[in-house]
Amino acid sequence: MKSSISAIRLCADKLKPVLGRSIVSRYFSAGSSALPMLTVPEDGPYSSEGPVSSDDDLWPNVGCISANSKERKGCCPGDYSYEFPDNQKAEDIETKNVRMIFENCGCSLGPHNVVQGLGTFLKESSDAALSRDFLRWSERCIGKKGTIQSVCRMIHIMVAGNRNCGAVDLILCLIRSYGAEDGSYDQLLDIFHETHVEREVLETVYSMLVDCYFQEDMLKQLDEAWDFLEEMQNRGIAVNASIISLFIRDYCARGDIGRAWKLIAIMKNHGIRADVVSYSIIIHSLCRMSFLPEATCVFFKILQAGIPVDSVLISSLVDGYCRVGNLQKAMNILKIQNLPLNIFLYSSFITKLCRDGDMFNASVMFHGMTDAGFCPDCYIYTAMIWGYCKAGYMYRALQYLGKMLKNGVRLSTATYTVLIGASCKVEDMSMARCIFRMMLADGLKPDIFAYNTLVEGYGKQGSFDKVFELLSIMRSANVPPDIVTYNILIHSLALGGFVKEAKNILDELIKRGFSPDKVTFTSVIHGLSSKGVFEEAFLTWLKMNEKQVEPDLITCSSLLSGYCRAHRMEQANALFRMMLDGGLKPDLIIFNTIIHGFCRVGNIGDACKMVRMMGQHGILPNNATHRALVLGFEKTRVTNPSETANLKLQEILRTYGTRSDSGG
Repeated sequence: MKSSISAIRLCADKLKPVLGRSIVSRYFSAGSSALPMLTVPEDGPYSSEGPVSSDDDLWPNVGCISANSKERKGCCPGDYSYEFPDNQKAEDIETKNVRMIFENCGCSLGPHNVVQGLGTFLKESSDAALSRDFLRWSERCIGKKGTIQSVCRMIHIMVAGNRNCGAVDLILCLIRSYGAEDGSYDQLLDIFHETHVEREVLETVYSMLVDCYFQEDMLKQLDEAWDFLEEMQNRGIAVNASIISLFIRDYCARGDIGRAWKLIAIMKNHGIRADVVSYSIIIHSLCRMSFLPEATCVFFKILQAGIPVDSVLISSLVDGYCRVGNLQKAMNILKIQNLPLNIFLYSSFITKLCRDGDMFNASVMFHGMTDAGFCPDCYIYTAMIWGYCKAGYMYRALQYLGKMLKNGVRLSTATYTVLIGASCKVEDMSMARCIFRMMLADGLKPDIFAYNTLVEGYGKQGSFDKVFELLSIMRSANVPPDIVTYNILIHSLALGGFVKEAKNILDELIKRGFSPDKVTFTSVIHGLSSKGVFEEAFLTWLKMNEKQVEPDLITCSSLLSGYCRAHRMEQANALFRMMLDGGLKPDLIIFNTIIHGFCRVGNIGDACKMVRMMGQHGILPNNATHRALVLGFEKTRVTNPSETANLKLQEILRTYGTRSDSGG
């Protein structure tokens, strides 16, 4: 079921224990994707307008829910200054304190001494919040926005005051407006160096600057990266493993493991010892790409080099093996290090067991985790709920939902999506709609997975008025339908007999520049061939090749079975040959389909040729093959069709040294 698949993907992404952890936090206390510091609304990240919808309304006003506050607004204007939001409130206590501290210093405020004023203010107060208010106050007094120098000084003050989130925001604004010009690397490094007080703070700021450059995709080439590092070294900042790890992380994020590993070798040539963070990034990237043997090889090289490994590295490797279903190797890794299970490892094992449907052992591990003193988080509860929903034990899923609420763990969008999918699975769309409303009331913004799950549920019921209403709501909520949404819609229309409408939507998608995939084309081809509209089905096949979308066996089977049902074996045979010429290898279902088609029209000769071809492809006939041949020999009025079919199969397959699995 596609809703279950959507839930699997959603839960799997959110349940990856290492992906949720920012490796950069090892270098400084805030991650690079910090929340905006200055414009957080007082009523929380989400706001809702208008009255609550009544039961007569299908959906609440989804469009009134604002985006998550993590989304960044624009960047600074082109004068390279950071514009603080105007404070419409009366002068508060903090601003009065700033004024008093500054005046006690005996400094006069002017256009050219903002940086000096910041330095003086820092001596009197290390409070970063007051420093921010000071800069706002100084801007009002001098009638100008902060200069680059004042912003850089402000960044130092924020870092010294452990306000790294705001510092990252300021750096991002600087490089978005200033960092694209020639020589900007040198100038920003110079200004940060000129305005610093503490060397330790400067090193942290430089690390943040490197990370922000990577976020903005401004250090694409290895040569550019090393030029930047050399400039840092020229200013007396020693390049250490932590800073280079930022470069390694960026290359791994791009999938360029080769360059990341080359950086490890370059570090050795420069006398820099790679630390566990550098290796953890590479191992995590290899595991994410399912290169588990290579990741394990790097792991043992680390052990041989005497580098102490930590739970983060082990968790990456264990999670990688769990995701590919190799639980035994994951356990072996733990035994090698004699590492006790932590919350991340429990999450990996529980997710794997839920994915396999082994809910007994998943439940045992869940209770073992709580007995060990670990508190399950939202991801683990969601995995358990999803596992029981998938296995059909809805009452057990609701029990875990009750535990989740009792322990004060807030439901996530993923949790609600799993519950919506479970309701759609049992065709209880009123419950699915109720859960959707609860998600909105909880202040959560539905994502594309939640909407697609609902679209599929209504599509299966044939409630296409609800489906199109949902599509309209998605657009108003700034969640545009993706190709999966349209695949669900087209598949539902085709299954419901609205093949013409499904074909029209496909044509419209192509006109609007969408790139339909093989699922989209296959749904339309299957619907058209089921209705006997073979010319349209074949034209859609040709359009699929025209759009350079490779058909798969399911696509071929959809059109081939339609030809065979209509006794159009000439077209079926031609399509089968085209499939072979296209490099597709037919499976047992394809062979049985065309064999049965030939036998239905009494063409036992061509049917036997297909059986011989099966042997050439190393595919054994089964009971369905035998029954098809029996039908064919009945058409030719053979005395004992079943025995004749069995003897014919054995005769053909004896040539290839195999035996029939027909059981005849």
